[in-house]
Amino acid sequence: MVKIEAIELGKKFKNEWIFKNLNAVFEFNQPTAIIGPNGSGKSTLMQVLANVIPQNVGKINYSHFDKAIKEEEIFKKIAYSAPYTELIEEFTLKETIAFHVRFKAFINNISESDFINMLDFQKHADKQIKFFSSGMKQKLKLGLAFYDNSEMLFLDEPSSNLDKKTTDWYLEEVQKAASIKSVIISSNEPKEYIFCKNHINILNYKS
Repeated sequence: MVKIEAIELGKKFKNEWIFKNLNAVFEFNQPTAIIGPNGSGKSTLMQVLANVIPQNVGKINYSHFDKAIKEEEIFKKIAYSAPYTELIEEFTLKETIAFHVRFKAFINNISESDFINMLDFQKHADKQIKFFSSGMKQKLKLGLAFYDNSEMLFLDEPSSNLDKKTTDWYLEEVQKAASIKSVIISSNEPKEYIFCKNHINILNYKS
């Protein structure tokens, strides 16, 4: 399983530290919530941990069954979903799925039609993403993250734009994912991370 170890990690923009002196381990069967108020730097920490943006100080070790993962291979181990991640608006749902699986296969040999059924998007298979509602886009992003074969799952504000029915779907699916993947959630909504065993309050790592 994938393990991420953060050692004396710090990130700043210009002269302002977003967080510093952060030490933590993220691994399988230890779902972790990064918590704090809006604007406190939760998303920044998520992006640093996911190797999307660099830290200013400290070190991050990525390993798979205690064997170091090469930097160019890290993205294969990680699935990332956030309201600010973009979908290709001109693609249809079917085209979006086909594009995704060119880079990452689905778990358990899930087919395109299986995926569409699991999201209850049967009526939207040939619809362009630009005609999806914000809630449908968010559900699609979550589905692509839940069901691909990555072993580390990053979810930033996962229930953003979701109605109650879809939030219930999220809670069911994320707990299934947590049984087979390492999960990190960034949130200030307790309902999104109620199942998480570990909490990291980013306010504890301010200068």
